Amino acid sequence: KEEDFEIIDKKQLPDAAELRNEEKAKPEEARWSAPILSLARKASENLALSYGSALKSASLVGLVSKPGSSDSPAKTNTRCHTMEERANLMNMMKLSIKILIQSALSLGRTLDSDFPPLQQFFVVLEHCLKHGLKVKKTFIGQNKSFFGPLELVEKLCPEASDIATSVKNLPELKTAVGRGRAWLYLALMQKKLADYLKVLLDHKHLLSEFYEPDALMMEEEGAVIVGLLVGLNVIDANLCLKGEDLDSQVGVIDFSLYLKETQDSDGKQDGGITAVLDQKHYVEELNRHLSCTVADLQNKIDCLEKTNSKLQEELAAATDRIGSLQEEQQQLKQQNELIRERSEKSVEITKEDTKVELDTYKQSRQGLDEMYSDVWKQLKEEKKIRLELEKELELQIGMKTEMEIAMKLLEKDTHEKQDTLVALRQQLEEVKAINLQMFHKSQNAECSLQQKTEAISSFEGKTNEMMSSMKQMEERLQQAEKARQAAEERCNKMKQELAERLDSCRQQMAQLDSKCSALEKELKSEKEQRQTLQKELHQEKDATSLLKTELQQMEGLKKELRKLQDEKQQLKKVHEEQEQALQEMGLHLSQSKLKMEDIKEVNKALKGHTWLKDDEATHCKQCKKEFSISRRKHHCRNCGDIFCNTCSSNELALPSYPKPVRVCDNCHTLLLQQCSSNSS
Repeated sequence: KEEDFEIIDKKQLPDAAELRNEEKAKPEEARWSAPILSLARKASENLALSYGSALKSASLVGLVSKPGSSDSPAKTNTRCHTMEERANLMNMMKLSIKILIQSALSLGRTLDSDFPPLQQFFVVLEHCLKHGLKVKKTFIGQNKSFFGPLELVEKLCPEASDIATSVKNLPELKTAVGRGRAWLYLALMQKKLADYLKVLLDHKHLLSEFYEPDALMMEEEGAVIVGLLVGLNVIDANLCLKGEDLDSQVGVIDFSLYLKETQDSDGKQDGGITAVLDQKHYVEELNRHLSCTVADLQNKIDCLEKTNSKLQEELAAATDRIGSLQEEQQQLKQQNELIRERSEKSVEITKEDTKVELDTYKQSRQGLDEMYSDVWKQLKEEKKIRLELEKELELQIGMKTEMEIAMKLLEKDTHEKQDTLVALRQQLEEVKAINLQMFHKSQNAECSLQQKTEAISSFEGKTNEMMSSMKQMEERLQQAEKARQAAEERCNKMKQELAERLDSCRQQMAQLDSKCSALEKELKSEKEQRQTLQKELHQEKDATSLLKTELQQMEGLKKELRKLQDEKQQLKKVHEEQEQALQEMGLHLSQSKLKMEDIKEVNKALKGHTWLKDDEATHCKQCKKEFSISRRKHHCRNCGDIFCNTCSSNELALPSYPKPVRVCDNCHTLLLQQCSSNSS
């Protein structure tokens, strides 16, 4: 049968302004229930038309549909069966929502998980979500749970992430059915069950992975159920998930709740009694909580009192410690003042000594600085002379290269070179005169260095005297230590004698007491002497440290002297190198003349020779053997012909090549003859 129904949408809910106007118009007692009653009336009016037909079809939920004609095929039977199931589930959902809203409004308080209409509503909703679910095969077995599509809500709506995390963190839930029931409980408490299911229906392409095409959630009935669930936003539910066994609950629909009964005055009285009992239980729970909090506060107060007493005791002990420490501090201050006075006196004496030594050191340093400046000036002058000589050398090297390039103009250049040789000899004589002057200056510097060495030897004598005084002080220290050891041995002997006398003569205690007092006085005097000796030791150690600093200064002076000596040796080396450079210049000039003559002869010999190509020669020119992979080709750098390795194994230095080069046997003999004739 066709039934008229209306979807309750969010737009049909009253606004906040309308609710305020209604509250002002009504008395104060009815203000809190006015919006709830208005929404409940709208929901009950929409569901009243389908009330009678739902009772008839309630018994058919989950059962097989009516058998059709024997002539119809199996597909039409299954379609009719699923359509009847969808209609029956939708009617049951309408009834459960209507009765839940009416019973909740009659109670006028928040609903618990033990409320029967609420339990039946969740059972019917579970049947609706299970309708048309696909069976998933796993390794364990077949799995058919409605928690899979509910997990999609977390991805589509980020607000539902809190519900998903809280459901996963519950340790009591072990099955997917239990997690799905907990998810529905939490969504109803948030008053967003309709919103979350609406988001799922908007993405049916995702639901197709979990539901069959003719399932309730995939058809129009699912949208109708979501519209009906909007009316549940009026209800306040407080459901406790802990302690409930959601995994093993059996979802059985109780049809007795949906049978229409007359509400008598007894029902109203029972409702009043239940309200009073609920208030009583609430007050008892409040009292229990308050008593627990009072006991906790008393325990905290006791603990605080104990800690306060402990802190006071610690404060008193700390004040005593502070007083004792202050007394010790005053004693230490007095001792520090005495030590300070003594140290100031010793510092003044040492300052006077250091001033005298500094004056002598400054005077010697000034003399050394003057000598160093003179030597430095001489060094600069020699460096300038060396730079000039290097420039002249570079010019000569350039001239030499030009001579090698321009072979035809050698005769004219030789005349000019002779003139330059005369000029260079004059320059050599001038350089020798300069070297003589430098030699005289270096002798003067050696004389000044001898004077400085004598001053250093005098300083070393002083240091030796200081070291002898140090040794005397150390000997005194050793004597003092020996005296202290002898005193300690005496004390030990006296103690042993006293112990023996105490054991043997207890009757003569009075006489021994007087002797002990005398011995104690002697010990005190010895201790005082020991302290004075220790102070003298400290003073002598300070004096030794000062002497060590002076020795370090003397070592610094020695290092400076060594540096000056090293610089002198370097100057001597530079002087010798310059002299060697001048001698080498003369040798190079004489050799250049000889090389020029050699080059002329070589050019005359080379005029008839040509450089053969590798392709032109197939046999060795000397031994006439054919070239192969083992017998390779080699050019003679003198004549330009190609020979084998055996015929060109000789090497000679040619004028055109700076290093020894491969030459054939004939050229080797000719060149050796030329060299011997030139040398003779």
